[in-house]
Amino acid sequence: MSEDRPQVGSVQNHRVTWEGCSVLLDVNDGDRLVFARLNQGSTLKFGNKNYSLRPLIGCPFGSLFQVDNGAEGSVLSRVTVRSPEGNGSSEPQDECRDNRGIVDNNTAQSLTGEDIEALRREGATGEKIIEALIANSATFEKKTAFSQEKYRLKKQKKYAPKLLVRRPVTRSICEAYFKKYPNRIGFLRLDALSLLLAMGNVAANSDILVVDMVGGLLTGAVAERLGGSGYEEKPSFHSLSETVGKDEIPHSSETEMVDTTCESSASPVIKACKSPKAGEKASREMIHTWRENGFSSLIVAAPELDICSAVKDLLPLLAYSASFAIYHQYLQPLATCMHYLQTEKMAIGMEISEPWLREYQVLPSRTHPCMQMSAFGGYILSGTRISNPSTSAPMQ
Repeated sequence: MSEDRPQVGSVQNHRVTWEGCSVLLDVNDGDRLVFARLNQGSTLKFGNKNYSLRPLIGCPFGSLFQVDNGAEGSVLSRVTVRSPEGNGSSEPQDECRDNRGIVDNNTAQSLTGEDIEALRREGATGEKIIEALIANSATFEKKTAFSQEKYRLKKQKKYAPKLLVRRPVTRSICEAYFKKYPNRIGFLRLDALSLLLAMGNVAANSDILVVDMVGGLLTGAVAERLGGSGYEEKPSFHSLSETVGKDEIPHSSETEMVDTTCESSASPVIKACKSPKAGEKASREMIHTWRENGFSSLIVAAPELDICSAVKDLLPLLAYSASFAIYHQYLQPLATCMHYLQTEKMAIGMEISEPWLREYQVLPSRTHPCMQMSAFGGYILSGTRISNPSTSAPMQ
């Protein structure tokens, strides 16, 4: 809709898409997840044909689109979600029928591929093609009501695919990467990420020390949780396999800063320093302030690092009574780190948690756990730093 598209120089409405914004495209209820940047020339491929994403510009996030045949050929058109019609009963309507007498020998469908192409050339919509397939199926009426619904859904995904425009926030990005490229984010599942932020005590007006080697997902999640009030420090290392040195952290040339701070939310000590812009490297004054006061929490998600050595060097940078949370795909590195912290009396209240998540299909008379889901979500070591004069060195 032209009235929803933001104009140059006007206040941009972040509830709707605009030209140049990034979106997450959910195809057929999660069968395919695609990140795309909307512009006049961007396209998305369905089958062997590319479709323009121009109709998505200026539409609210959460809009649903469907492939439709128009005057200019197949295009993406916006559709409205209709509530299912029925008498409200969740009981199956045809309990006497079953699929025992149906033989799948590819002869039940009398409509050929040439016939379907002819319907498309005539301008038939996806729904009309599905109805034609049902009318020409010799076994459709013999199927149970549940099998008929599955048949419709299968044909809808092929001949009338649907596209949901989602906002690329932490939840949707984590779900998309975990489904398609889980190794890029260290197999960090959504529930594990949520638990990591909660155990790390991430809140507004916090100074968070983040070690992120999961593609920046953790850094973005912390920045989103801070909500524009707080600081996030992300140390960078020369090599993933090298151990972190204490002398590498304080220098501004060795650190990069992700700042999400509002002027009204900064602490009195921080106000004395010049506030950097988001993404700038931290100044020496700010790093000196952190060395004196300490960070409010530490969050680590670095599967390729030696966790015990990294935590040994990073934990003294925290303030006393500060929380820390460490994620790893495997249990043994966290157990070794926990044993070291207990022996050196550097932390208390430590525990290793294993997040557990079960996804359910919720449908009338068909509510059950999904057949294919992740059974493993990694482990999280959490605790609180304490003062131990015999092992703790002064931060400055």
